Amino acid sequence: MSPARIALVGDRSTAVRAHERIPQIAARYDDVDLHWLATTDLVPHEAAAFDGVWVVPGSPYADEDRVIDAIRAARTGGVPLLGTCGGYQHMVLELARNVAGLAARHAESAGGGGGGRAAGGPASSALITELACSLKGRSGQVDTQPGTRASAALGERSFERFHCSFGLTAADAAPLVEAGLVLSGTSPEGEPRVVELPGEAFWLGTAFQPELADAQPHPVVDAFVTAARERAEAGR
Repeated sequence: MSPARIALVGDRSTAVRAHERIPQIAARYDDVDLHWLATTDLVPHEAAAFDGVWVVPGSPYADEDRVIDAIRAARTGGVPLLGTCGGYQHMVLELARNVAGLAARHAESAGGGGGGRAAGGPASSALITELACSLKGRSGQVDTQPGTRASAALGERSFERFHCSFGLTAADAAPLVEAGLVLSGTSPEGEPRVVELPGEAFWLGTAFQPELADAQPHPVVDAFVTAARERAEAGR
């Protein structure tokens, strides 16, 4: 049986702990084949040729535009899509730009502080912003919404490891929710921690890094791999 082919979108670095952990996690599956795709070498439309796309931590990415385009190709192609930490942030950006119609940007990106105006277009605004309380190196509670993929994977409540200083805030999420985004996991204060899209295709992003959990594979990763397997099997 051919393995499920999973693309890892991100700029691989030994300085990013999650990048070291992902191959170790994947080794627990005997039917998964990983393909690292550096952002400067990405051919975005080719993302749809994989059984799953995992947008990994490690932002800012060397080529944000290619990452956004690859996420769009995967989403519109029905490819199971998982984003963790920086990957989650860029999945939110892609949805904001291409579904909600927002001129959104990441405050961490090059030129992110300028709030400039694209030629002939509206002024961009930072959607992924520096959190008032950094989650870098912290663990935190995540409460899930019943009937969601997050709830199916994590249960009613879980405690997860974070490594981020940027993210989507509840105050900025309203237009995305109107466009179909589900805030399926939140902090006790109601801040977004897991997002997903309804429908058959697996589309889920986590502000936390399941790669850093002690017990592996993490349920979120396992749910993603299951979706990739199903797509691989359907294509055979």
